Amino acid sequence: MIIRMSKIANTPTEKLFGSKTRAKLLNLFFENPEKSFYVREMTRVIDEQINSVRRELLNLESIGVIKNETFDNKVYYSANNKHPFCRPLVDIFSKKINTLSDQDIRETTWEEYCRPVKKYLKGLIVINRLPGQDGIDLLIIGNDKTKKLTRWAEVIEKKQGKPINYVIMSPDDFTYRKSVRDRFILDVLEMEITEIIDPENIIKS
Repeated sequence: MIIRMSKIANTPTEKLFGSKTRAKLLNLFFENPEKSFYVREMTRVIDEQINSVRRELLNLESIGVIKNETFDNKVYYSANNKHPFCRPLVDIFSKKINTLSDQDIRETTWEEYCRPVKKYLKGLIVINRLPGQDGIDLLIIGNDKTKKLTRWAEVIEKKQGKPINYVIMSPDDFTYRKSVRDRFILDVLEMEITEIIDPENIIKS
């Protein structure tokens, strides 16, 4: 079957597949629905001019199939996992469709959440805290002198759509308190942990 795009006027389909740059962007987003990208990164990956990329990002945003958020003065774009087109677009563009579940599409991984603050974040413990249970949801280990981690935690609250109890601790403080078997650290490590981000082996050492 041949689809003649010129006869489909003013529809999302026309906007989706109307240019080479747009198709490359769709491939980037929906082959990697759990990731986000900033503009100059996209231009390098898909090898297109920045003005063309910006124009097509506006088109895709107008349809609603991608979304953006600003962090640390950079605008990050990602697939809108809640859009009804998301599953079909993943089926079209993703090479991982045999293993990718609907839950994979809906949920952004913690590694991806951490990407904007990876140079400040030295470790993260994500707790599966039940409703009404005392304790914290996140133990964030890193340098927060510029309050970037505090602002990041506020962004995570918005992503999760619920209040989050978190503690931010410097690497030295965490290492010392762990070495003396501090009660707070022991309680955190004894809770049900759903994710540990530990690029420098601070937590597991």
